[in-house]
Amino acid sequence: MLDADLDLSFAPVRNVRPKRLTTAQIAQYNEQGFEQPLDAFTDREIANIRRVVDRYMADLGPDGAYGVNCYQARLSRLWDIATDPRILDHVEDLIGPNILCWATAVLSKAPRDPRAVPWHQDASFWALSPARTVTVWLAIDDADEGNSAMRFIPGTHNKGALPVAKTEGSGYVFHKGTADAGALGPPFTNSLRAGQMSMHADMLVHGSSANASDRRRCGLTLRYCPPEVQITDETWARGVEAILCRGEAGSWRTHPRPDNDDITKTASPHVVGNN
Repeated sequence: MLDADLDLSFAPVRNVRPKRLTTAQIAQYNEQGFEQPLDAFTDREIANIRRVVDRYMADLGPDGAYGVNCYQARLSRLWDIATDPRILDHVEDLIGPNILCWATAVLSKAPRDPRAVPWHQDASFWALSPARTVTVWLAIDDADEGNSAMRFIPGTHNKGALPVAKTEGSGYVFHKGTADAGALGPPFTNSLRAGQMSMHADMLVHGSSANASDRRRCGLTLRYCPPEVQITDETWARGVEAILCRGEAGSWRTHPRPDNDDITKTASPHVVGNN
């Protein structure tokens, strides 16, 4: 049930002196709810990151493809990726100099993976207010229409909470999604080369189809917000382990860089609704 007290409105970014984005890119984010493609890591760097992500998934076994969920305060290499200044410079242009990363997730669709991610608005799953989270989607593999890249419905980020409906059948990653999404406009495919990233607003309707190709599609999502965003539910808060990436944390409890990078020696706090 959606908390009626949550502020899920969109606040346009006003930044006349961005560090990495152009004013046109910020205007695009304000109007469409996303910006892409953005260069982050070189081919060599993303190859190294891919090896780290592959190790995490392999060590988790059958649950690895969607199980590397919210370990940013528990795995050192994941902490390093989340705090990389090239990512943070882009994020700062949208949310300001005080940056928290409160969730991360590896989302890996194997070749011929039959599951789809239904159209949805991220912030409708979360106990956060106001809705000011920016999600970075870092391409671990090349992602395109052929191997089920994420898709956005442009301009849906500023419509507030849209009606939801149960997804029919078993071929979905979760059980509900935005109702009548087809009437909201044509989708945009978030095609990225490995090492590139996109950024999207937390109320933008997005999803992805089943992967009908012979290529894997793996990405790392990183959720960033400024400290004026607050957690509104104490139970939900127990699954949140935020790290301070830049600036000041406000009232948020944050965690230092961990020494451990062995996923088998720790566990996820399992935040509710990190879709």
